Amino acid sequence: MKKILALAASAAILAASAINSDACTNLIVGKKASADGSVICTYNCDGYGFASSLSYSLPGHHEPGEMIALRGWGPNSETHYIPQAEYTYGVVGLMNEKQVSIVETTWDGRKELRNPEGWFDYFTLMHITLQRAGSAREAIAIMDKLVQEFGYNSTGESFAVCDKEEAWIMELIGKGPGRKGGVWVARRLPDDCITAYANSSRIQQFPQAKKIDKKLGFYVVPGDCMYSADCISFAREMGYFNGADKDFSFREAYGPLDWGAIRYCEARVWSFFRHHYDKDVMDSYLPFLNGDLSVNDHLPLWIKPDAPVTYRDIQNDMRDHYEGTALDMTADVSAGPWASPYRNQPTNFEAADGTKMFRERPIGCPQSGMTMVCRMRSWLPDSVGGITYFNLDDASMVAYVPVYCGINRLPDPFRRENNNIREFSTESAFWMCNFVANMIYPRYSVMIGDLKDAQKELEDYYESEQEGVDKRASELTAGERADFLTAKSIAYTDKMMKRWDKLARLLIVKHNDQIMLPSENGELVRGRHTSPAYAPAFIDAVKKETGDRYVRKEIKK
Repeated sequence: MKKILALAASAAILAASAINSDACTNLIVGKKASADGSVICTYNCDGYGFASSLSYSLPGHHEPGEMIALRGWGPNSETHYIPQAEYTYGVVGLMNEKQVSIVETTWDGRKELRNPEGWFDYFTLMHITLQRAGSAREAIAIMDKLVQEFGYNSTGESFAVCDKEEAWIMELIGKGPGRKGGVWVARRLPDDCITAYANSSRIQQFPQAKKIDKKLGFYVVPGDCMYSADCISFAREMGYFNGADKDFSFREAYGPLDWGAIRYCEARVWSFFRHHYDKDVMDSYLPFLNGDLSVNDHLPLWIKPDAPVTYRDIQNDMRDHYEGTALDMTADVSAGPWASPYRNQPTNFEAADGTKMFRERPIGCPQSGMTMVCRMRSWLPDSVGGITYFNLDDASMVAYVPVYCGINRLPDPFRRENNNIREFSTESAFWMCNFVANMIYPRYSVMIGDLKDAQKELEDYYESEQEGVDKRASELTAGERADFLTAKSIAYTDKMMKRWDKLARLLIVKHNDQIMLPSENGELVRGRHTSPAYAPAFIDAVKKETGDRYVRKEIKK
């Protein structure tokens, strides 16, 4: 009798089907673009009403004939069974024990190409691949094999597929009802470059090979590009492309840009690039972001940053709201009296006179179910070199906690059973982070400084610990190392939870009744309270709207 293993759909998987329009951002850094030689990729998993806890699967050897159950979206989805691999790697979050990481962002593309009969959704595909892949290139080959054999049922998807040596960006879409498999292209990010994905297809023309690799079953341009056997021919068959092969654009065939893809998606990529490249050059793309494609009709696929990028830089990039740019969300009247980068109205809305309007969609947003920064370091043992900096909620509102890929148990506040979306708990990282964030949202400019102080305090501490922890862990046996790294990851998480509890208590007292008491180093000190002023843009708008009503008058005698 064949042994069956179940792959349970996680809360994140069940929720992800509802997060297309609000979905995710990935930032990717090659090893020569990073300050220390690490490869970095990130993930803000965005969508209202879900908590994306940290997942964990044990490594293991498996018997011949063993099967694994795939359960896709929703409680009523059909279960399918596929053969289990001989050996599966341990996986913490979206990084496995070999420092292979896969993150994603959805771009829909041509909706007629979704195949509801396919067995693999994108999240299940990522998790199964991470259990089986020892490198980024192997991961891409496994993803192709699984999709071609068992079918793909999601819409257009971009993946950052990374290991400790290199980063690849991969775009995949299905072939429609009744057609198993998918079409895809993958490009290797140059080691000295950075790139990003934010819910739009970005790969256009790509290097092409003359012959299919017979062993792999797809085209390979050594060290540069891989793509599915029918990537171009299928586009011709469907009427998406009719030019010469050399002119084929994956994006134009399968995920052409519209207004939303440019302003809500490519704008996030632009802002990330602007942090690390000549600002005047990047600002030359503003007409493109406003829908004028006459000069530029796309952003660069990647850029070489002006200076080496640290993982702390990338953590802060994940908190971006276009501050200091022409799209700054804190700088006009729509930011309200407290200069907030957050907007509660839908992305698209109408004014009273019927004018169609929109709001910006930045990298940092309140609907994030979790945020992670994956850092892969080739000079250390795999269990030490791979770190996921993780937390639940908006990256702007949390401290990133280091969790090593070599642990043997998850920290309790990150576990699924402790993060019930319907029940508040002080033992839940999701609820403690949201508790603090939702105090700050209504009075952002007055209160965010207290959070940033706590955020920096923790992240400085974690960074100060890292060299010593890496050195000590590298000296231990494999078993001792797992216990040591697990204890450290748990201690770091506990420290964050205690600091956030302290922050919550400070905020309610310091800002009670909309005044502000003085504080130093996270503690209240003696002194008079102040009444913070509204943002200048809001005051000016009130004056314009109300005329002389609130203008102080001189007493006439």
